Amino acid sequence: MSAQLETLPRFRPMREADLDGVLEVENVIYPHPWSRGNFEDSLRAGYGCWLLEWRQALVGYGVLMPGAGEAHLLNISVARDWQRQGHGRALLDFFVARSRELRATALFLEVRPSNAAARALYAGQGFRELGRRPHYYPAVAGREDAILMGRQL
Repeated sequence: MSAQLETLPRFRPMREADLDGVLEVENVIYPHPWSRGNFEDSLRAGYGCWLLEWRQALVGYGVLMPGAGEAHLLNISVARDWQRQGHGRALLDFFVARSRELRATALFLEVRPSNAAARALYAGQGFRELGRRPHYYPAVAGREDAILMGRQL
């Protein structure tokens, strides 16, 4: 049984000691990454900050902010070498389950219109477009809108 468990990535809560590795991934996969302060603030606020690991490797992570019977997925990321292997879906499923455990009735997130892969993942997991947040994200040529997506739980 333990050999089986070693072959599967596992989730665990993020700690401040994990931030160097998280920032290393963040800086590789995003042109405008979250800062250490963003993650530290999320940890201090008690948001659901989780890692997905396989052995000692950081596969991905996410940050979930619960409140007022809803949940908001602030960050969901998969390390470059682990992308396109189903880990984004596993992270999303995990955060949907966590939101339900927290008794949230809906889960929301923002995504860049230019991130077609993420938009397809979210749509495939039952998220629908609810609106736009103009000039939400920093971009190479100024700012980029965010698509607000959500789903009932």
